[in-house]
Amino acid sequence: MYQEDTYVLLSPAMVEQFVTVAELRGILQERVDRLPPDLIPQDLQGLPSSQWIDRLLATACTLDTAEGTWQWYVVRLEKNR
Repeated sequence: MYQEDTYVLLSPAMVEQFVTVAELRGILQERVDRLPPDLIPQDLQGLPSSQWIDRLLATACTLDTAEGTWQWYVVRLEKNR
């Protein structure tokens, strides 16, 4: 009855957009690839970068970058019948 692979993503400018999990992964990957060492979250520092996105999606809903804070929240959208 519900689709759970949709997220609301808020950019640092507080622009809200609905994205799929694949789109969110791409956006987060672009951001973590450019993170300076001092902004890498402590819980990611011991992991290979290939696991960072999985860890962020499983345990967090924010990412601080040089641009500002990115936030994401899963939303349940009702499917049309």
